[in-house]
Amino acid sequence: MSRQGTISGACGSGAILYIGHDSQKGCILCLSDATPTPWRWHHDAVTHVRQHTIQVVAHRGASEEAPEHTLAAYKKAIEDGADALECDVRLTADGHLVCVHDRRVNRTSNGRGAVSALELADLAALDFGSRKAREFWRTRDEEPDWEYLPEGREHTAVLTLERLLELVADAGRRVELAIETKHPTRWAGQVEERLLVLLKRFGLDAPAAAAESPVRVMSFSARSLHRVRAAAPNLPTVYLLQFVSPRLRDGRLPAGVRIAGPSIRIVRNHPGYIERLKRAGHQVHVWTVNEPEDVDLCLELGVDAIITNRPRAVLRQLGR
Repeated sequence: MSRQGTISGACGSGAILYIGHDSQKGCILCLSDATPTPWRWHHDAVTHVRQHTIQVVAHRGASEEAPEHTLAAYKKAIEDGADALECDVRLTADGHLVCVHDRRVNRTSNGRGAVSALELADLAALDFGSRKAREFWRTRDEEPDWEYLPEGREHTAVLTLERLLELVADAGRRVELAIETKHPTRWAGQVEERLLVLLKRFGLDAPAAAAESPVRVMSFSARSLHRVRAAAPNLPTVYLLQFVSPRLRDGRLPAGVRIAGPSIRIVRNHPGYIERLKRAGHQVHVWTVNEPEDVDLCLELGVDAIITNRPRAVLRQLGR
């Protein structure tokens, strides 16, 4: 879910998280957050969370324990009790939606090349599991909860969104799905078009109301979310934020979007911005929250969803 690059600045926040910083005039967000009561963590966090149910979302599955975006990672997340699963989707050269974060497969597989230039059969021939296995064994003594088997590779092969939807449908309980469309891409609006066709096949494209939908679509691209809303107005959309632009600093979101998706860096450096989002009536889904102190901060601020690589650990911290 991450994008590369931050801009250092004079406000002392470590990274400027909005466009248009002026070191002479001061950072707008920093000025607005400069004098409120200091944010302190108190030991009544568990009491607070019991009053405010927070959703735990498995980021690319239980991706700290199994290879990201694989069937193994998502099965593990469901077994661990995650309320929802998060995935990134890209369109292959032959029109299939696959769960791959990066533009290229180099980091997560034993292959090379852009997802958009490869056909599904090309991706299916790659290994998305053994690299994670090597990383696991370098740092731990116990066996992983998943296994890479060359003769039975479904658990660590490339995962299509269709297969992930089937897994969720067979989960035996309500498991929600947060689908991130990755842009820019050579296929542009075809990503959203194919996504909505697939959701329609599963009866998920037209919920009676946004609050009832088990699926939401997320993106850093406001244009992508606009396409989704135009075709499926009741499907919830989440505007992901790596930084906060000046025109959105008061808590506004793109037209029709009701859920903000700020990074944990924004939450740490500008808690007052989260307050403004909540006052504007928006839900707040924060990524990627892995450290206990960040979970505590999210609880204190009343965010609605925590997106994490460690769903089991976060659920345990929440007393669930």
